[in-house]
Amino acid sequence: MSKIIGAVVVDTGRCKGCSLCVEACPKDVLAMASKVNVNGYQYVEAVAADACIGCASCGIVCPDGCITVYRKKVEEQ
Repeated sequence: MSKIIGAVVVDTGRCKGCSLCVEACPKDVLAMASKVNVNGYQYVEAVAADACIGCASCGIVCPDGCITVYRKKVEEQ
């Protein structure tokens, strides 16, 4: 039996901190960072990367296209 795991990559330089992706994530993988990017916006970061299921909900709702989601199939043991 295989399982899908995901990896979220955020382009922090382009993120404007709208937090739509934080709300869209069913596994609470994303959260707002306490820092700001070069444009002065608080950006999103993956705080629970191991919980990502690769659903790509965050990438779909991102209005600026700052999020890329990768999926990997792994065999369960």
